[in-house]
Amino acid sequence: MKFKWKLAFLITIAAPVLGLFWKHASPVLENFGTVDDLVFADIAWLLTASCLVLLMTPGLSLFYGGMVGKKNLISTMLQSFISLGVVTMLWVVVGFSLAFGDPIGITIDGNTYGIIGNPFQYLFFDQVAELPHKALGTTIPFILFALFQMKFAVITPAIITGSFAERVRFIGYLFFIGIFCLFVYAPLCHMVWHPNGLIGSFFGVLDFAGGTVVHISAGMASLAGALFLGKRNKPHHEPSNITYVLLGTGMLWFGWFGFNAGSSFGANGTAALAFATTTISSATAMMTWVLFDRIQGRKISALQACIGAVVGLVVITPAAGYITVPESFFFGAVGAIVSNLAMNAKFLKKIDDTLDVFACHGIGGIMGMILTAIFAGKEGSSLLHGGIGVFASHMVVLIGVCIFSFGMGYLIFFILNKFVTLRVREEYEEIGLDISQHGESI
Repeated sequence: MKFKWKLAFLITIAAPVLGLFWKHASPVLENFGTVDDLVFADIAWLLTASCLVLLMTPGLSLFYGGMVGKKNLISTMLQSFISLGVVTMLWVVVGFSLAFGDPIGITIDGNTYGIIGNPFQYLFFDQVAELPHKALGTTIPFILFALFQMKFAVITPAIITGSFAERVRFIGYLFFIGIFCLFVYAPLCHMVWHPNGLIGSFFGVLDFAGGTVVHISAGMASLAGALFLGKRNKPHHEPSNITYVLLGTGMLWFGWFGFNAGSSFGANGTAALAFATTTISSATAMMTWVLFDRIQGRKISALQACIGAVVGLVVITPAAGYITVPESFFFGAVGAIVSNLAMNAKFLKKIDDTLDVFACHGIGGIMGMILTAIFAGKEGSSLLHGGIGVFASHMVVLIGVCIFSFGMGYLIFFILNKFVTLRVREEYEEIGLDISQHGESI
């Protein structure tokens, strides 16, 4: 058995062993409210929303699995599904601390704006209490806030798998998940969603449910992965199972209500608004996508309808609780057209992004952030409700996040490949990853 597999096993087994002997400290009560601050309706909704977001990862596995060739169906689905195991363990040990620990960053005018969280603050969910935190999820138990956020961390690296499907070694992918979560997802999560994060607090950038943190980061890292790993030997394939894609899309759409409406952190009017804008954007994007295809001379297909629906969900994510219902129609339509044009652009076709992750999540996330910076209804938060300066700060952050996500993604692939070869051998690619990596077939 090669050393890399032994190392992966030792890293995995270290967490439960260390956790068994970890000396837990009492929570710092000054950071927490009391039992009287808990709102049971909010708790019930966030428990439900957390389950819905978890369902999105199996939904993504079906969505991606149905798109690839039959000899790579199992491997592609497992690449999404395994993220539930890897990221969950990592999040409990150190990921949550990096994302929501006390800020470590830069000081401007006497205020500290975080780039990353204190990695030791919540090790093994230490001090993650059943009481509500005064700054994070103020009406729900802090442990529920941590678990809800964990589901976002789980699906983000899973999204990336579609870009290098059918040619990546499983052991390399396992290491990539963990490194990406620590060095890309956690810093972005902290900078955007921590109350003192650099992007959210200093620059004033809004991201209601993960357009920047999830979709732009995954989309740009996907582009980096597709470029680094290169083209498949046979880039063109027939989708293995369109019914899987339809089922996966339905699960994603259903779970996205937890993703977006759950990000209100309460059973309230904002949750209802996010619920409405989410489904309307997705429906509009789906119809816009298939009809735009038709006027371009392409047939209306189930596969393209599903892609359009998911793009609508991606585009609305950063703005779901900040815009009106009529505006959500516009988000879905514009996002669908731009992503459709990107997916069919000749220069992007030269890059073997297997399942067009960059065109859908990267471009969709970018469009969502731009449109949010124009329309978000909070005072002083967008072009229409704050002026050109607010919009400009969003665009500066957008460029910075794209560079950071792409650069770090490519660097992770480059360094990791020095220790663990990421691409499968030609003969393994030929027979398919289901057999060569997992010894299974449908």
